[in-house]
Amino acid sequence: MSATDVPAAITAAHRSEWARVVAALARRFGDLDIAEEAAAEAWATAVERWPADGVPPNPGAWLTTTATRKAIDRIRRENKRDDKHREALILYDDGAPEPTGPIDDERLRLIFTCCHPALAPQTRVALTLRLVGGLTVAEIARAFLVQESTMGQRITRAKAKIAQARIPYRVPSAEDLPARVAGVLAVLFLVYNEGYLATGPDTDPVRRDLTSEAIRLTRLIRALLPDDGEVAGLLALMLLTESRHAARVSATGELVTLDEQDRGSWDTDLIAEGHRLVRERLAARVAPGRYQILAAINAVHTSARDIRDTDWSQIVALYDQLVHVDPSPIVVLNRAIAVAELDGPDVALAAADRLDGALAGYHAYHATRADLLRRLGRGPEARAAYDRAIALAGNTAEIAYLSRRRDQLGR
Repeated sequence: MSATDVPAAITAAHRSEWARVVAALARRFGDLDIAEEAAAEAWATAVERWPADGVPPNPGAWLTTTATRKAIDRIRRENKRDDKHREALILYDDGAPEPTGPIDDERLRLIFTCCHPALAPQTRVALTLRLVGGLTVAEIARAFLVQESTMGQRITRAKAKIAQARIPYRVPSAEDLPARVAGVLAVLFLVYNEGYLATGPDTDPVRRDLTSEAIRLTRLIRALLPDDGEVAGLLALMLLTESRHAARVSATGELVTLDEQDRGSWDTDLIAEGHRLVRERLAARVAPGRYQILAAINAVHTSARDIRDTDWSQIVALYDQLVHVDPSPIVVLNRAIAVAELDGPDVALAAADRLDGALAGYHAYHATRADLLRRLGRGPEARAAYDRAIALAGNTAEIAYLSRRRDQLGR
């Protein structure tokens, strides 16, 4: 097992420490490569020793201490470093630390570093998933539908650019923060989504460590920008989505769709908090952005005690707003799913089919078509669509659900 694969071998409870360790080392050594490699070596040591010696009382402190020693050992071994004075400072620095920003949270600083505007948007997401989320390069590559080698090169180039451009490891100043926050929100949304529907074949279908960390960091950003509508909207969206966690996967490991979930198991506290944030944004009477509209859609869903009580006309109206703000093919596809409940699966299928060129490699597109074709009684076509969705899907619970629905069609 290589060092970069180690996070996948740690339990979810301990894997949540990954970002803390990387962030602590990045702050001390100012080098993401050193931070990541030393953290990975510490994980490898933990995998080897903990089963025999037992998990230490404070796993995070043990990992940080071990990783710090690994980093110092690496620096000492490298005889060709250009700046020996800087090396000495790294090893023995007892001076005052540099300013860290408005909130002293190492993982938040690491996210702002990974999401610096000097990096391409997709690279920001990949780097955050790697360094903050602890996903392996292979897992990230699957999420982006690219080769593992391609993703590895992308992440390596991103870390090199951070070093060459001397991108600071801190939360931006108050005056710079609003301009930087949109990129961070986009990354946190994607980190949450990776946890909500994890793509790794050897991971849990729902990664609570990722969803919880995305929510925690979004709360921190809301503390920085309490009047920012999109920050509130993203937090509300995450909370309302997270409220359904207990009902999303069956005891047999199969995805449970919204119409079949036990709504009595939904988390009412999270729903209440999410609804309160949505109402606050409505009261502000400011044109909503993408996350606020998505949160409002989820508020409608979580307001219905039964799927039959869902106000689909309101949901379609909200999707109409969202299409104006974000006319992406995925938004149009989700609108078609809602339209099926109002105007029928034939109308929805016609809308979905127009997206074939844009979403041919997206598993949810084929899963949507499969369901609509099934409802229209077009069994052979539905089976072919299910086959395509299963081939593209990376989430084990979703694959189990799609396989069962396909098999119910018969031959």
